[in-house]
Amino acid sequence: MKRITILGATGSIGRNCLQVIKAYPNEFQVIGLSTHHRVDLLYEQCIQFKPEMVCITGKDFPIEFFEKIEQQGIEVITGKEGLEELASRSDVDILVNALVGSIGLLPTLAAINQKIDIALANKEILVMAGEIITSLAEQKGVRILPVDSEHSAIFQCIQGENQSEINRLILTASGGPFHKYTAEQLERVTLEQALKHPNWCMGNKITIDSATLMNKGLEVIEAHWLFRVPVSQIEVVIHPESIIHSMVEFIDGAIKAQLGIPDMKIAIQYALTCPNRKYIQNERLIFNLINKLTFEPPDFGRFPACALAYESLKLGGTSPAVLNAANEEAIENFIQQKIKFNQIARLVEKTLYNHQPVSNPDLDEILAADLWARNFVKEAIRKGEVLVVSF
Repeated sequence: MKRITILGATGSIGRNCLQVIKAYPNEFQVIGLSTHHRVDLLYEQCIQFKPEMVCITGKDFPIEFFEKIEQQGIEVITGKEGLEELASRSDVDILVNALVGSIGLLPTLAAINQKIDIALANKEILVMAGEIITSLAEQKGVRILPVDSEHSAIFQCIQGENQSEINRLILTASGGPFHKYTAEQLERVTLEQALKHPNWCMGNKITIDSATLMNKGLEVIEAHWLFRVPVSQIEVVIHPESIIHSMVEFIDGAIKAQLGIPDMKIAIQYALTCPNRKYIQNERLIFNLINKLTFEPPDFGRFPACALAYESLKLGGTSPAVLNAANEEAIENFIQQKIKFNQIARLVEKTLYNHQPVSNPDLDEILAADLWARNFVKEAIRKGEVLVVSF
């Protein structure tokens, strides 16, 4: 019986994770759940899975559900400090980090310090502090198990392989809803359009990241830290069908790929059960019905966000943390319709090139860079300074 805590239980990854757990009630036990403000859904999850503790990080939620959860005999804690307390319970085997953004950093470090394995869907924290997280995990003997479909694909492809024989990681990208748009069309993209992904059902932030291709850039940085492969050996290819989830090329030229339908439960379940596999009741890939699989290079001219992620790694130090924070802040302003779609990447670039990177940063320096970037974006928007710098 594996004891599981899920941070971000009411989001897309969290809900899918609970579906996996529901299918195998004798193998998994839910210990903790968290939500930001969807306390009504959290209450329903509590009724079904009966966790021992839950955390609510938001402030605007229906208080009656808070009270209903407590009436179930479940301990309720709140705020960011509550997340760290929930994540660091020593009676948990796997922490599923399905949070979005930098809020997932400190809880993850707390769990690693308790020697709890991490099933990671929160790529932003490796972008911010990849060296700190992976080094601490290695020191504590903690496994970081990828949940993103692309990194799960690579993880599955390298099982039983020699790390030194990896030549190239190839991350596939759907291209998002706008990969055929002209530069002129991209200037007119609406929030409603950006929130419609052609293949995957995801939260707002990751859906917009997919539309700008920043998501793939963040995944390049995540892959660099997860698999300790130089960024020069990590490539992105546009694959609109989303059938091949990613590939690994070895030094002899052989390429292994992981294929399947676009269903996050496959990657989630493998993270919880690896190296073993379990049956999932879902659609299956029928090759006779696949007319074609297509591939094309990403267009960094129309979608510069991905290129900025590569650039942040080259700049090093606190630059990836600045990239991530600026992107989060810009997306939030796009959701509030204060800026245009194309201004997201422009703000990220402006912030990145106005930052003085700190080499070999500690946690405090990373958090300070994160805060600086957020304030820089807010001030740039306030002043109307969202002009293109270099692309």
